Amino acid sequence: MAVLFVAPSDSDVAVLVGQAAFQRGSAYQAQGRVLDVNWDATELSLEGTVRGSGRNVYECAAYFARSGSGIELDDADCTCPVGIACKHAAALLLEAAELAAGGALPGAAPAATRGRDGRAAVVPTWQRVLDRLPLAAAQTPAPRVTAPLGLQLRVDGVERRRFGRPAPGPRTVSVRPATQGRNGAWSAGQLTWDSLRYGHRGIPWEPQAHQWLLELAGMRGTRPYLYGASSWESLAAFPPRLLWPHLARAVELGVPLVGSTKTDTIRVATGARAALDVSTADDGLRIAPRLEFDGVPAAGTVRGTVGDGGLFALDDGAGERVLLLGPSTAPVGDLTADLLTGDPIEIPSADAEQYWADYHPRLARQIEMFSADGIVELPEPAVPTLVVRADFESPTRLRLTWGWEYDTPRGPVTRPVRATALDVDLRDLPAEESTLAEVDTALRALPVLAHLRPQDQHLLTGLEAMDAADVLLPALDGLDHVRVDAGDVPEYTELGATPTVRLGATETAETDWFDLAVSVDVDGRQVPLPNLLKALTARDDRLLLGDGSWLRLNHSSLDRLRELLDEAARLSDRPGTPRISRHQASLWGELEDLADVVDQSDRWRESVGGLLALARNESIGDAPARPQTLPAPSGLKAELRPYQQKGFEWLAFCYDHGLGGILADDMGLGKTLQTLALVAHARERGTSAPFLVVAPASVVGSWVAEAERFAPGLRVGVRARTRARAAAPLAEEVAEADLVVTSYAIFRLDVEEFGATEWAGLILDEAQFVKNHASRGNACARALRAPFKLAVTGTPMENNVTELWALLAVVAPGLYPSLQRFREDYAKPVEAASRPTADDDVRALARDRVARLRRRVRPLLLRRTKEQVAPELPDRQEQVLSVQLAPKHRRAYDARLQRERTRVLGLLDDFDSNRIAIFRSLTTLRRMALDATLVDEETYAGVPSSKLDVLFEQLVEVVAEGHRALVFSQFTSYLALVADRCRAQGIEFAYLDGSTRERADVVRGFREGTAPLFLISLKAGGFGLNLTEADYVYLLDPWWNPATEAQAVDRTHRIGQTRNVMVFRLVASGTIEEKVMELKDRKARMIGAILGDDEDLFSRALTATEIRALLEA
Repeated sequence: MAVLFVAPSDSDVAVLVGQAAFQRGSAYQAQGRVLDVNWDATELSLEGTVRGSGRNVYECAAYFARSGSGIELDDADCTCPVGIACKHAAALLLEAAELAAGGALPGAAPAATRGRDGRAAVVPTWQRVLDRLPLAAAQTPAPRVTAPLGLQLRVDGVERRRFGRPAPGPRTVSVRPATQGRNGAWSAGQLTWDSLRYGHRGIPWEPQAHQWLLELAGMRGTRPYLYGASSWESLAAFPPRLLWPHLARAVELGVPLVGSTKTDTIRVATGARAALDVSTADDGLRIAPRLEFDGVPAAGTVRGTVGDGGLFALDDGAGERVLLLGPSTAPVGDLTADLLTGDPIEIPSADAEQYWADYHPRLARQIEMFSADGIVELPEPAVPTLVVRADFESPTRLRLTWGWEYDTPRGPVTRPVRATALDVDLRDLPAEESTLAEVDTALRALPVLAHLRPQDQHLLTGLEAMDAADVLLPALDGLDHVRVDAGDVPEYTELGATPTVRLGATETAETDWFDLAVSVDVDGRQVPLPNLLKALTARDDRLLLGDGSWLRLNHSSLDRLRELLDEAARLSDRPGTPRISRHQASLWGELEDLADVVDQSDRWRESVGGLLALARNESIGDAPARPQTLPAPSGLKAELRPYQQKGFEWLAFCYDHGLGGILADDMGLGKTLQTLALVAHARERGTSAPFLVVAPASVVGSWVAEAERFAPGLRVGVRARTRARAAAPLAEEVAEADLVVTSYAIFRLDVEEFGATEWAGLILDEAQFVKNHASRGNACARALRAPFKLAVTGTPMENNVTELWALLAVVAPGLYPSLQRFREDYAKPVEAASRPTADDDVRALARDRVARLRRRVRPLLLRRTKEQVAPELPDRQEQVLSVQLAPKHRRAYDARLQRERTRVLGLLDDFDSNRIAIFRSLTTLRRMALDATLVDEETYAGVPSSKLDVLFEQLVEVVAEGHRALVFSQFTSYLALVADRCRAQGIEFAYLDGSTRERADVVRGFREGTAPLFLISLKAGGFGLNLTEADYVYLLDPWWNPATEAQAVDRTHRIGQTRNVMVFRLVASGTIEEKVMELKDRKARMIGAILGDDEDLFSRALTATEIRALLEA
């Protein structure tokens, strides 16, 4: 039967959707947003379409239910995001009511509201319209109607019954949200924990209770399936620290806490206490659980726990049930839960002794126990004692054992320091933790051993054993609940006398090495040197000896002793063996200064005495092994200057004692003359074997000429050809010679033949030729057997510190036997200090290492500068001429710079593999800065050379004033351009480069001729020439090796020069040449720091970082 549509009242619609949605729906209906309305009399549903905001259109439906003889509004849904009971449903219902009132809705009864008899009463349209208006807005609003919400609690295992009895299983408290029905009963109905979050239809919930329940639900966090099929949730699932304050707040807010029946009363206590009451029984003891809430005993027989932080009791008395619950004042464990839910325990008198000994201590440590009637006297709980057992195995070795001891009726029981799961119920963990905290505080306050913490065992050795006896054990013994069990404690005695250092050097089978003996005595007791060094290295302030005596190490001499012995160990050719080489005179001298007693062999005293005098800046003549003066050889036809006489004496001393050296005087101070004086001295002393001089091929002739000039009595032989091309074997050529001169090339090729000959000594002139320790020439020089080896060079270092090691490895191999350790001790600190990021500590370490290196090499390296020994030399003035590139030259250079910079920066990531390509690009830029045609003559044919113009502006004036000049360049192709310009301007010149065959004739021609200019390649003319006839020097292209340039300048600024020397460096502005000048200055400071007095550290060999700097704009 079809049912007519009866329009619901406005209040019915408002109750369904809520007041806010009703107001918005009314506005929508008035705006004509309801597009269609249809009544389905069979399904009792009202359907329609409503236009929402924007262009959205939603389908709505309102559902009705039969009620008596009519229908009443039941629910509504919509396709909008809200989904149910929304403003669109309100608009649909209001529109249907208006249509029905006007007879425009098929199947609808006339507009009506419910009368008292339930029949429809007609309401005029004007009245319906006015009823929708908020005419009562200015009046006092009616109280808002809300639905009551609360939290319902039940005790599981009591509420669920089976066969009329409580169901078996654990007794816990569960909760759920509940609403109050019209009859006053509380139930969940359709309410769930989930629906709390999303709201509901109809009368709104009481807001405070709703919010409180939402917060309670949120305490469990989010889970995909939070509460299961049932709405009941165990209180144990909520975190105790959040749950109990929240329940207390419910009481404050008035949120209903209800039980499962109307007669239930819920009380939340601020604190709950669980205990066991021990009382007497007819035949023994009775142990019964007892609960108190806020200090009042609970009468309930149903007891339990709420998780691990709460307790509850249910008193199921007549007519009313009271559920008490509250947070526990002590942690709740499984034992507490079992005891609370179980029956009282009866213990017969016969078993009481066993209970008191074995069970009561364990129960008492896990749950509070008392005797309510006071008849049973409960024993005091055993307080754990931390026992520290100290077993001294020797004065330097102590074993500490830590453990707990409990006094029980059956005797003491021991337990380890840290509890395990197996014995935790036997122990009073809070008391243990309290004692451990006191011990920890006491240990941290100790001046020593503050790092110790109680554990099962400690093994203390050395000073720690002594400190434990003196400080640790007394401190622990003074603490409560700590007992120290110590056996025989050693007596420790301080040795207060000043240490006596004894130093000795004894001979070995090896000529250059001596065993180093060092001992330290205090109060007649000898201190083991390894132990002393270990303690000093560890920066210990005391040292304990094996017999219990000890000494303080706050003696500066002992720290210095450690440093020197550590250095000696690193310098030894046998790591770990204390040995010293006779080349290490400086090191010995510093050891000797520290020693109170010195024992040394005669051979050591003879070998080292003179060198030690040099190391201490004393004169050679003061050395005990030499006479006061040494006359120059009678065969020397030259008067030695004072510094040359000292140099000769130093050379003679080294030779007489078989010690090599490095003669590193500035260029032009007569190193060749001093060396010839040594050879003449050795000949007059009866030396029969010849000296071998190895020099650059261009200098071989100079040696012959200098020997004829200054030592005509010496027989000089020249080995100018290899064995394959020589007229006679080497042995025949040198049979009658006192001095044999050869080139580095022939020496390398015929090293085996040279090695088969007996030599009085090896002299390496221009020894920088063997500065590379990995080179063939260096290896040959080291391999040649000779009792004396001398390196002659004005530049013992050009790029890095390891070049100095390469020369020392030839002339004094015992000074620094290991290249690796030399690098670690000296090269790496110097390199680290050269980095821009180096801090003060890094630079200080480098300064210290450089100072040590200078002290060590001083006896074996003799270096004097012109400023020191030849102040009579005329002044040398140096000036940098900045050359501005012509516009066309500048454009060409900048374009090439960008090209090469991009190329080089891409290669620097693998610097070693791309080294050749990188330096080729750098060379290209250096050529471009000089003259673009040096790079590509055809491409840059029209680009002028500004540097040539500036050079000849200078040269024309110099020549006109009668001066003579040396012109140096790295590039022979550029020298050729200079030569072409000289010819064009009619200026006479001499020319020398590596391809010149008659080198000596060319040099002689300039010296004896009138040509005002001498064009020289830097590589060919940078050494071995004496050109004091010139007083002007022009360096056309700077080089990053300052020593190379200095050698070139010293061709003219040397002994014999009578005029001031002017040095001009031509540098192209804004080019790579300016960067080269900066790099050269840093390298000059490095060389000065090692060989001179300059301490402005440091630089390195050319690196990838420096190459990047060269290419900066």
